[in-house]
Amino acid sequence: MLWPVFHVSVAESKINTLTTAQTQTTQERRDEVLRLNQLGLQQLNQGQFQDSLKSFEQALAIAKQINDTAGIARTFNNMGGVYVNQGEYTKALNSFQRALAIAKQINDKAGIARILNSIGFVYSYMAEYTKALDLFRQALVIRQEIDDTAGVGITLSNIGHIYSYMGEYAKALDFYQQALAIQKQINSTAGVGTTLNNIAAIYESQGEYAKALDFYQQALAIQKKINSTAGIATNLNNIGSTYRNLGQYDKALDFYQQALAIFTQIRNPTSQAVILNNIGVIYNTQGKYAKALDFHQQALAIQKQISDKAGIGTTLNNIGNVYRNKGEYTKALEHYQQSLAIVKTIDDKANIGGSLNNIGTIYDHQGDYTKALDFYQQALAILKQVGNTEGVGTTLSNIAASYNSLGNYADAEKTLFAAIEVFESLRTKELSDDQKISIFEKQASNYRFLQQVLINQNKINTALEIAERGRARALVELLSLNISLNNNNNQTIKPPNIEQIRQIAKAQNATLVEYSIIDEPLRVNSKQEPQISKLYIWVIKANGEIAFKQVDLKSLKTPLTTLVNKSRLAIGAGGRGIKVNPKNGANKKQYLQQLHEVLITPIASLLPNKPQEKVIFIPHDSLFLVPFAALQDKNDQYLITKHTIVTAPAIQVLDLTRQQRQKITGKEMLVIGNPIMPKVGIPPVQLDPLQGAEKEVLTIANLFKTKAITGKDATKAALKQKLSTAKIIHLATHGLLDDPRQRIPTAIALAPTSNDDGLLTPAEILNLKINAELVVLSACDTGRGTITGDGVIGLSRAFITAGAPSVIVSLWAVPDSPTSELMTEFYRQWEKNSDKAVALRNAMLITMNKYPNPRDWAAFTLIGESETVQN
Repeated sequence: MLWPVFHVSVAESKINTLTTAQTQTTQERRDEVLRLNQLGLQQLNQGQFQDSLKSFEQALAIAKQINDTAGIARTFNNMGGVYVNQGEYTKALNSFQRALAIAKQINDKAGIARILNSIGFVYSYMAEYTKALDLFRQALVIRQEIDDTAGVGITLSNIGHIYSYMGEYAKALDFYQQALAIQKQINSTAGVGTTLNNIAAIYESQGEYAKALDFYQQALAIQKKINSTAGIATNLNNIGSTYRNLGQYDKALDFYQQALAIFTQIRNPTSQAVILNNIGVIYNTQGKYAKALDFHQQALAIQKQISDKAGIGTTLNNIGNVYRNKGEYTKALEHYQQSLAIVKTIDDKANIGGSLNNIGTIYDHQGDYTKALDFYQQALAILKQVGNTEGVGTTLSNIAASYNSLGNYADAEKTLFAAIEVFESLRTKELSDDQKISIFEKQASNYRFLQQVLINQNKINTALEIAERGRARALVELLSLNISLNNNNNQTIKPPNIEQIRQIAKAQNATLVEYSIIDEPLRVNSKQEPQISKLYIWVIKANGEIAFKQVDLKSLKTPLTTLVNKSRLAIGAGGRGIKVNPKNGANKKQYLQQLHEVLITPIASLLPNKPQEKVIFIPHDSLFLVPFAALQDKNDQYLITKHTIVTAPAIQVLDLTRQQRQKITGKEMLVIGNPIMPKVGIPPVQLDPLQGAEKEVLTIANLFKTKAITGKDATKAALKQKLSTAKIIHLATHGLLDDPRQRIPTAIALAPTSNDDGLLTPAEILNLKINAELVVLSACDTGRGTITGDGVIGLSRAFITAGAPSVIVSLWAVPDSPTSELMTEFYRQWEKNSDKAVALRNAMLITMNKYPNPRDWAAFTLIGESETVQN
């Protein structure tokens, strides 16, 4: 993060008693000195450093001519401010010391305090924090003596600044809050903006990211209001750092680049280096190591040029991170040790802790676990002391990794539980849904790792609890909030324990199958591609029995993700209404049987014998894309012929969708299909009409004795108008998957109007109040999206969150005519059997007779509740 740019204030001009003629001439020239100083400060505040320096040099020349001692001191002080912002600390100290000598000579207490404050700033930038703190304290005493309220506020903030650098966040926050109270009292807009930024930085360091963003945004608004160019750039950088901590790397990069452009324009090398370093961190996280090294090296060159010790220490550490992730451990260790030596000289506790932790990771990777533990424990003590929450969590995870490697599973388990509790404390209620999802992605490996440690100790049930604790947490919180009768209920919903999991299986009257893909050997801090080696499978029967199987995936000739993708490609898929040609049948059969061998065969004897009895699959990672219905056994039988299939992102979600179902009061059928298609992409192209979709909705509407909405009438407005009374919502149209290059969002295509583009996105769906028990998305790819630890982020999740306890969605781009027949048959079967999952199974079996290729009948899956609401 960046701290505020250096600011200096102008003291009131003191006028000596002279003769009338002299007073007039001299007064005018003193006024000119004051005016030039004020102009220079304005230019400094806007980042115009060269112009600012010229104004101060003109002021200095005039002040010397008229022997304006106070003006000379003031101007030297202000010139020092320019040098600080340019990273020329030696020149800055020289200017400030000359100003201080004059101020002491004329006993200008206000000037002395101001200059002591300025010198303190230089030492803080040079990472000589003890000297800086001593100078700020001297300035504070003087300002309190002369009742300089504004000066007291500035100095309190500066002392807070030093405590922040030293990692003493509680002390820093106390000083900042004292400063903020004074700045608000005296209406110092610039001071309030600066202090709000500093408070935000403390919250960011402590992992309170929602609070940090709130304070940064307040600070940014003030900096824009007062047109502080450097202040704006500082806040943009800091907002970027918070998004980086939340795992929202694209957002972070955007803010960094905005900030870098400004600091490059105003030639502020210190801040340029900070942001170049930050951009390097993003590229390292994304695995773009060459780019990361390039940006870190640019930053390092600048920091060495301006003797920025703290910056050099940070950048060397980050370069070490890149080499570690590349597997070049010797180089990484060398950079970590250089970094540690520097940050120790300036007593930068937070970075000392970070460097010690990182050195530990190298010894861990090299198999020297005892030495790794020693460094981790040193790091942990320091990171706890300075209150670096995320750093504490990371180091605890690393300690657990070493214990695990030593076979000390009990200590690994205990430490990982502690790490998870720390990480979960970062996922506060104030974060938005997307922030909760992204920050969890950074932490998800800890839950997989803990499952591995628990299974090593044969703690099967506890491992299942952790598997549940590590998935769909943001969705669970949203559903819980929506279901609560009191929407102000702030109680955190806890993940289910083993007895609650059993009760959910009983309430569903189904067999639950939960998968976890485990990568070994797992190192939490490593960005290298993990080697997936095991699949954990839990089977929870309706009677409460729990069985566990694990599958060794190392024998697969291809990674599991690749196998899933090949099976989908072998089936053959295109856009709805587009003719598709599947690959040869031998490949299709081979891949579907391979998947069956991995996912189903190990647990086949544990699944129900009666086809009508439900099996609810809880996939993980790439398994969300598996067409479970189409998996084939050795006898070429599809899984759908033997079982009724439902899916869900987590076991706990099933409990919540069941509660949602009980609140449904909708009565009517809402059928929308084949709208006048919107235009999408660059350049805009109108989507093709879907005649099969129109036939589908007309037939379904006739079954329910209602009217289908089609063509130009099939708009968002028409959907929203009937939403509150609809019991069933059926949408037969194009489904779109996010394509940033073409600027196509994930969306359901509806008829455009003069008020909207016709694209119903997940963000809009989340704001709808759905009162229907079932939403059917008879369109392409409606069950797909970004796969995260929170499940698939897309249309299906949005509809469930908005209130639908059941959704039927597709896993690929479905063909028009077979889909039309499948959907029509689904409703016919539903009239005969009130269970939606049974109806979908029967419709698939009937459609299969006419269209034997799984592409034509196996794309759709039911997510959530299968039982029908009885009105």
